[in-house]
Parts: sequence; structure tokens; C-alpha cells
Amino acid sequence: MLINFSIQNYGSIKDKQILSFEADKSKHLEDYYVINTNGLRLLKLGLIYGANASGKTTILKALDFLHTLVLNPKYKKTDIFEELKPFKFNTETINQNTIFEIEFLQNNTRYLYSVELNKEAIVKEELYSFNPKKSNVFKRNTKLQNLFTTIEFGNKIKAQKSAEETLINNTLWNNTVLGGFLKTNIDIQELKDVVDWFRSNLSVISSNEHLHYSFMPDPINPYVEEWKKYKNEVLPIIKKADMNISDFEIENHNLRFEHIVNNAKFQIEYELESEGTQRYFNLAYVLWYALKSPRLISIDELESSLHPDLFQHFILTFLVNSKHSQIIATTHNREILNDKDIFRNDAIWITDKDNKDCATELYSLADFDTSVIRDTSNIYNAYKIGKLGGVPNLGDYYLEIE
Repeated sequence: MLINFSIQNYGSIKDKQILSFEADKSKHLEDYYVINTNGLRLLKLGLIYGANASGKTTILKALDFLHTLVLNPKYKKTDIFEELKPFKFNTETINQNTIFEIEFLQNNTRYLYSVELNKEAIVKEELYSFNPKKSNVFKRNTKLQNLFTTIEFGNKIKAQKSAEETLINNTLWNNTVLGGFLKTNIDIQELKDVVDWFRSNLSVISSNEHLHYSFMPDPINPYVEEWKKYKNEVLPIIKKADMNISDFEIENHNLRFEHIVNNAKFQIEYELESEGTQRYFNLAYVLWYALKSPRLISIDELESSLHPDLFQHFILTFLVNSKHSQIIATTHNREILNDKDIFRNDAIWITDKDNKDCATELYSLADFDTSVIRDTSNIYNAYKIGKLGGVPNLGDYYLEIE
């Protein structure tokens, strides 16, 4: 489970911004939102709200970048991180390193992993475990003058010296130590735990028409024959969404939905269904996977093509039924600011642009004191008048057209 994730000098983010899943002291909706584990109170849900171009998607892209960085190591020394995009609205940050730090639970152990890099190399990398006290698993540094990497292992690492040397030899300057571990036939439990978390627990979903998520089989599209295996689990989720779908079939990579109208059955091809139906069909599989086993799933524009009630239905179904999974989602659905019967303040995050560098700032509603948000206040009204930030600064409606 995710505890914290921080980003520095990436995309629209300049200074270090932290997304935390640690619940505050509030007992509001405790049974639905909070998972008590390893002495921590962790939230199941984090919703990121803000104006367009305020940096919501950047947070998810950063998580996806880190996911790829760990699981898809470079195989050539000459390969660079072309997809790495430092903050560009500042002459200094363009040439500075990007830093990611992530803290999570895996196999009842708390891990803290950080990596600092530029276009050419992994500059610094560290991994700590808390079992129960904080101890170093490894520290890695790269000298940029000659691109020479050194790795120092902590005293508690139970690995043969030859295994450590093999890992060092397989870790290029443009690979993480975790990536080097993936290319090495050695057994270091701490590294295995961390790699397994990135591979099996972390899943990133885009807002594209065909949702992309790493835990599904084959090229990600809605026609995969493999999905037949999960039909009995997913169909009840779809039926509850009130789209008049009684069944669906997948044959020869063709997907059809069954509708019953006037006691007669009709089949409609996937492509002819509404975008909302297509979207929720994909999300139903996401929901089932989240309920099946522990996962951290990030979803960009969760409400895309969904009615606000269906958006809310998805979230409530997840909160009521999920035991060990978490969802991070960006949204423009302002209903999350209106309904305290459903949403906790510490589960709602806002992105805003600062006035100096136009850089993304990230903060939760729980960061505001009671002079701004009271238990009885309407949060959306506070947002509209600018007390919470994150409001687009729009001009008037008139255009000068010749």
C-alpha cells in the first residue's frame, strides 16, 4: 500500500510536492476510507481536483515514469531518458536533476525508495526498510564525470558477496539498482519485495478511449479473449450500473452486449455502445481487480464520459467493498467538494499554479485550518470564492473579431 509519493523538478512541478495517503486524525467515514495496517492509518482513495493545466495529470505521469524506470531498465549504455521532462519555466531547473521518493508497504514491511536522475544517468538511489527500525538496504551514487556507479549495501542485507558484485556489474549508470536486479539471477529479499510491488501492485490507467492498465493481459483493448475468465465476476458490477446490460459475449475478439427490451434479447457491438458504456465496462474490470487483490491504481480523468451519479457509484462501490487496494484519480467533478457525507477532506487534493514560476502546488483540504473550512461549511462555495486556490483565472467572453 502507498504511504507517500513525492516529486521534484518533473513536468509542471518545480519544488518538492508530496501526495500522502496517511489519514489524519478525523474519524469521519473511518470504516470506509481507512485501512489500519502496520501501525499506520492509510486511505483507500485520493482524488486530485484542479483547473486545467494545473498539474493533476503530471502527478500520475510521474508515478507512471517511476514505474517504467524500475521495471523497464535500459539495455544499452548509450540510451538516455528522452521521456524525462524537468520543469522548464525556470532557467536553473532545466539543468537540475529530477527526484522521486515513494514510501509503501509490501509483505508487512515498510519501504522508502528514492531516485535522483537526469537525462543521462541515475545520479543517486537509496532504499530503506523499516522492520521495525529504519535501516539502509543500499545507497548508490554515480560520478557524472566518468559515469562510474558505486553501490553500498546495508549491514542487514543477507546476500553473498558474489551476489552483490554481480548486481553491481549489471547496474549500468542509466539503470536503477532495481532494474539491475531484474537482469540478475540473485536472491535479495528486500529488492524482490520492492520490484514485486512495482510489478504487481502499481497500475497506471490513462483517460484514453481504451483504458490502459498494466495488470490486464495482452495489448490492452476491450476484446481480449482472456477476459472471458472474469466474466462471472465482472457482469454483476456492470448490471448495477443501470445501462440495461443483461449479459455480454466475447467471441473471436468481438465483444457484444446483450440488452433485453420488451422481453426480447438484442445484441449490440461494443463500438456502437455509448462512450460512457464503453468506459464503465473497462472500469468494471479495474474495480474487480482492485477488489480481488491489493493494488494501487491511478486513473486519469475518472469521470470521463460518466454521469456524475455513475462516477459516485464507482467510488462508493470501491470504498464499501475494497479491503486492501487504493485508487488515485484526477477529476473535474466538483461534486466531491459538495458532499461531506461521502468524501473526507484528507482524501481530496487540489492542484494550483503559484504566481511566481507558474509551477504546480499540491495540497489537501485537510491542510486548511478551521478558519477556512468548518465542519458545517460548503467546501465548494469556499472553492468558488478562491479560499482554496486551484480556480482557473478566466477572462471575459468577448472576442475582438474583424
